[in-house]
Amino acid sequence: MKSAEWYFDFISPFSYLQIEAFDRLPPDVKLTLRPVLFAGLLNHWGHKGPAEIPEKRRFTYRFVQWLAERQGVPMKFPPTHPFNPIKALRLAIAAGNDIASVQTIFRHIWREGKSIDDAVGWNELCLRLGIADPDTRINEPKVKDELKRNGERALAAGVFGVPSFIIGGELFWGADATDMILDYLRDPQRFACGELGRVATLPVGVERPQR
Repeated sequence: MKSAEWYFDFISPFSYLQIEAFDRLPPDVKLTLRPVLFAGLLNHWGHKGPAEIPEKRRFTYRFVQWLAERQGVPMKFPPTHPFNPIKALRLAIAAGNDIASVQTIFRHIWREGKSIDDAVGWNELCLRLGIADPDTRINEPKVKDELKRNGERALAAGVFGVPSFIIGGELFWGADATDMILDYLRDPQRFACGELGRVATLPVGVERPQR
């Protein structure tokens, strides 16, 4: 049995695309899902999110929509983006953080294009998940603490973006890394040899001055 951790945020359409590909993972992978606040990762590493750079935002939205259509994954953007994902992240934890529950939340936002800030949509989502009194549940200290611990765990593992897999101490970032993950699961030693091994410790030639 191989263990893997998956770090994700519902704000990320690429996280949605990757969870829709989970059926490609080998059956012997023990997968732990870890919701994490993407904004917290950005703040820690001093990065801007794709949606914070106007031209990158426009390209990213069109690219992910194109990618979904090419992969045959139904996608419809929510009414606004970025949005505050904290309610959804906590809801996933309150719902047990299993694949089915997390996928239900992703599909509500990214397949049906619904907002978690709309009372009707929020109540509909919580009803699907069987979460009674959701506003109380998502504000329980144990739920908040788990989300915080996930963020700390992510940073300790070097996670800088979502979605990210951690497998055997190796980090795989992005929905487009899914095939790389499958190769690693089949043959981890391949990544320690040849050019794959060499470039992992390539010396830095020049560094851009930090502002």
